Order: sequence, then structure tokens, then C-alpha cells
Amino acid sequence: MLERVAAGDPGAVRDCMDQYGALVWSLARRLSRSPADAEDATQEIFLDIWRSASRFDPAQGSDKVFIAMIARRRLIDRLRKHASEPPMEPEEVLESVASPEAESAAHVSLEAEQAARALAELRPEQRRVLELGLLHGLSQSEISARLGMPLGTVKSFMRRGLIKVREFMKVEVAPAGGRAP
Repeated sequence: MLERVAAGDPGAVRDCMDQYGALVWSLARRLSRSPADAEDATQEIFLDIWRSASRFDPAQGSDKVFIAMIARRRLIDRLRKHASEPPMEPEEVLESVASPEAESAAHVSLEAEQAARALAELRPEQRRVLELGLLHGLSQSEISARLGMPLGTVKSFMRRGLIKVREFMKVEVAPAGGRAP
């Protein structure tokens, strides 16, 4: 899909929004202060996707991973720009994802629930490292400093934690030079 967007296919952007709109909206809503802010963020994210589509490399991951990473970066930038605390603590985000009654079923994605369950299966220190990296946008060096943990340990926890989450969610990573089956 992203290859079509990069090639200028007029229907590709619409198809991309149709296919990944719920994912982007879900992320934006959880990390935005209001529905209006989430709408603005979602629009910015899709503009970034349109601008960045030519950099997509299928050997590095799927369309979904590429889009989620752009969304994550844009949302972190927005949070930093506002220079105040995030709208929720990471634990609250995970709890809202894990409990369907927190938001209507239309806004809670199955993948987000699976990810929350997968994170709950990790050791507490691994979960904390992933939360700081993925939900707060801290670098591995920043996590190391904040937790007083060696950088190598942070890197290992991050890598092993992501592998466990992928295994739990049954996500296949594309091999170098090709797509996953």
C-alpha cells in the first residue's frame, strides 16, 4: 500500500486511511488531551505518512509497523511540544486498553488489547523499560539514566521484551529482502 502512496496512486491514500485509520485514531485518542486534538494529530500523521511513503522499505517491516512508528513519533513530538505531562500515566493507558468498558468497542482495537496482555506477561523491569520507551518516547540512554540500569541491560530488556510481545501476538517479522508469509 505504501509503495502505491509513494508512486502517487490517487486512491492509495484513501485506501491507506480506510485500512489504518482506526489504528492511527486509537493511538492518537489515547495520547491526546481531547478528541479535537486527536483529530488534528490523526490528520498530521496521515500527512507524514504521505510525505514519508517513499522511505518505506518492505524488508524492514510491514506497512502497519511503518505507519505505527510514524504515528508514535508524531504523537511524542506533539506531547513534547505542549511541554506538560502526558494525558495519562502508562499504566492508565494499558488499563484503558485492557478493559473494553473504558472506551466504546469502536475505539478499542483487538491488537491493542493483545499488546496489553502481552506486556502484562513480561517481568516488571522489562515491562517498565518498554513503557518508558514506547509510551513515553524515552531513548535507551534516557531509560538507563532514569532507572539506574546499565545501557546494555536496557537494550537487552527492550529487545527481549519486544520479541516476547511479538511471539505472544503471533506477529511474524519479515526476513531481510522479503515479506513475511
